[in-house]
Amino acid sequence: MDNYNYQNNDVHYNASGGASVSIPPTPYKKQSGGKTAILVISIIVGVLVLMAIAGSLFRNWLSTSTPTVSRPAEDYLARLYVVGEIAATDDPYTSSAETYHHSFTIQSIDELMSDENNKGLLLYVDTPGGTVYESDALYLKLEQYKEETGRPVYVYMGSMAASGGYYVSAGAEKIYANRNTWTGSIGVIIGTLFDVSEFLENYGIKTTDITSGANKNMGSYYESMTEEQRQIFQSLVDESYDQFVGIVAEGRGMTDAEVREIADGRIYTAKQAVANGLIDEIASQEEALSEILDALGNTNMRVYDMEFAPTEVGIFDLLMKTEVPSPKGSSNGNMPSDVAAILELMRQDGDVPIKYMYVG
Repeated sequence: MDNYNYQNNDVHYNASGGASVSIPPTPYKKQSGGKTAILVISIIVGVLVLMAIAGSLFRNWLSTSTPTVSRPAEDYLARLYVVGEIAATDDPYTSSAETYHHSFTIQSIDELMSDENNKGLLLYVDTPGGTVYESDALYLKLEQYKEETGRPVYVYMGSMAASGGYYVSAGAEKIYANRNTWTGSIGVIIGTLFDVSEFLENYGIKTTDITSGANKNMGSYYESMTEEQRQIFQSLVDESYDQFVGIVAEGRGMTDAEVREIADGRIYTAKQAVANGLIDEIASQEEALSEILDALGNTNMRVYDMEFAPTEVGIFDLLMKTEVPSPKGSSNGNMPSDVAAILELMRQDGDVPIKYMYVG
């Protein structure tokens, strides 16, 4: 009779009926696939981290080894650009005709204040406006420049210098505009505020906030705004509007009442703005620049452009900035298309900053 051996833990059984004999347990051999996957992932992550570090060190080396462009050694008029929405945008990799860089702009004015060769500042403004905070910060920095240096600030308006764009221009020595400029829009806005509570209710979607007070979640898009909350928001708008009116009145030599007559939020053409006292002259850039240099007493003075230079994007930056897409169906994938569209719209406009902004 053949003998068949069966292994069970640490006991060896002989099918012929012999005595059992203890043997060392056979080690359990794990599958190697899991370890391999973990090892591969670890290697990939390690390589990406090392590449990112190397890229950062390389960029730092470049920034310290490459000399910065020095400002002119002779007298010059600085030209600074306020283009695009005025906000706290400071992405070092982004620059276009519609990009405003707040920190760069403020820092540039600081540098001009300490440069005796600088004889004045020309602000080129082409913007629909922006946030109250950044607009006022730029306005105050321009005022500081004038007070500490005694040098003039001029403004030339491009296609649009509305709301916050006019706010930062109001204190200028002289405001020039292109004949096709739109300006004005003196006013304040909070929003857009959504109320989709009934829409969500129709789909059986309920929401709950645990708050410390009745107005803590004011502005929520899934609860109807109360009259008290509306008045609170209005008080914020009114205070910023009063500040705006005061800035215009001081800068343009007008009374508050005169400013309020034209400050209902509307846009003005260049001709209309000249007529109501918001700007001084309609001119081309060349004509405006010629007048400014003449006023500074040196028609041959150099005009020095202070423009933001974006950081060059390398492979390391692309690797670190790349976003991994969510799995299919993981976000709103099972929702009706109209619900998903509404939620996406609210996600994009969920913030409600207070703005000096033309939204037409």
